[in-house]
Amino acid sequence: MTVTDDRFARMTPARSGRRNVIPAGRLPPGPQWPPLLQSVGLIRFRHRFVPAMHKRYGDVFTVRIMPKGTALVLFTRPEHTKEIFAGDPEVFHAGKGNAILGPIMGEHSLLLQDSTAHKRARKLLMPAFNGAALHGYESVVTRLAEQEVARWTPGEPFRSLDRMNALTLEVILRVVFGVTDESRLAKLRPLVNRTVDVSPVVLLGWGYPLLQRFGPWKATVDTQRALDEVMYAEIAERRAAPDLAERGDVLSRLLAVEGEEKLSDNELRDQLVTLLLAGHETTATALAWTLHELGRDPHQLARAKRAADAADGKDHLEAVLKESLRLHPVIPMVARHLMEPASIGGIDLPRGTNVGPSILLAHARAENHRDPEVFRPERFLDGEVATNTWIPFGGGVRRCIGAGFSMMEGVAVLREVLRRYDIALPDGPRDYPKVRNITSVPRYGARIVVTAR
Repeated sequence: MTVTDDRFARMTPARSGRRNVIPAGRLPPGPQWPPLLQSVGLIRFRHRFVPAMHKRYGDVFTVRIMPKGTALVLFTRPEHTKEIFAGDPEVFHAGKGNAILGPIMGEHSLLLQDSTAHKRARKLLMPAFNGAALHGYESVVTRLAEQEVARWTPGEPFRSLDRMNALTLEVILRVVFGVTDESRLAKLRPLVNRTVDVSPVVLLGWGYPLLQRFGPWKATVDTQRALDEVMYAEIAERRAAPDLAERGDVLSRLLAVEGEEKLSDNELRDQLVTLLLAGHETTATALAWTLHELGRDPHQLARAKRAADAADGKDHLEAVLKESLRLHPVIPMVARHLMEPASIGGIDLPRGTNVGPSILLAHARAENHRDPEVFRPERFLDGEVATNTWIPFGGGVRRCIGAGFSMMEGVAVLREVLRRYDIALPDGPRDYPKVRNITSVPRYGARIVVTAR
């Protein structure tokens, strides 16, 4: 799939040049379609719509989004990204920029909080994701990865996305939730999968509460209630666990907090759902795309196998994962909501505007990445990738708290796969992204076939 699509671009008059010159007091240009159509384009057809708008309107453009037709100004240049990430967090509110996730993640979610509330939540969660904690989790991830890849059947094509989703879900349930009871795991797995598999239609319609009584919106509400029931039961049992202080999972660490910082059950629920949804499918998708790309390129596969076998191969495996995230962004953009007027790239923007860098465009710009359509992990080892041109985890004070966990997990899983198997692609259509909830996943599941080494 190319990064532009003329079918979208032809729907709006062309403008010459790539840089925008914005008259004072006006928002950057953008399509004049109804907000519903723009929202559908941005969410459902993002891989064609966003590049087409960039081609039409230049490096900064405005999209109007539901439910109120609010302006979203997308930026594509690294200097603009730097300004947004460095912006005053009291003015550039990320929580309000992520409001579309509120119905699922909850009002106390780290992704939806701002100001003092966000600082408090991040302070409480950070110890669970520091270097020492990650080192402790790695052995669990490695053991689960060994068990997963041992079940694969050599010579039989399969959807790597499905297997990576199953594996990363197991990692999250055991490392974050600390759940070991098989009966509770059996309840959680399908509920989490249904929660993750929310269509863009449901997200677009969530701003209209009446819809929650019907069809897919009602099904989403019912799933959320069932998931909450299981989660609150786990929280209650864990609070009473006699060995709480000895447990190393994230839930137990949060329950061990005392005094004024102690989290309520509702706060715990929202943070756990956030970690579950943000850290499960995103990592699984990155791994699936990575296996797909290695299966396409015998040279890169050979290099990755050597790194997996080497004691010092971590850096190369990290570069492979980073290149997969660059070439196949899982999340399309980073959003901030302006609480006061602000200037970005010399453009004065009013209070209430949503702004953010487009990850899709930042990762695909030839000015940022030489030969952007080529899978070449070496670019991350050779110092080619400049700051603010690779932003899958966001940046600034709101950089994803689980970024280190995701990379650790990805390297551990890749190492186990590559030590055991060679990878190739079976016959069939070439994979390309499709939108699932807010993420982009391989349409055909990143099918691969493995052969024992």
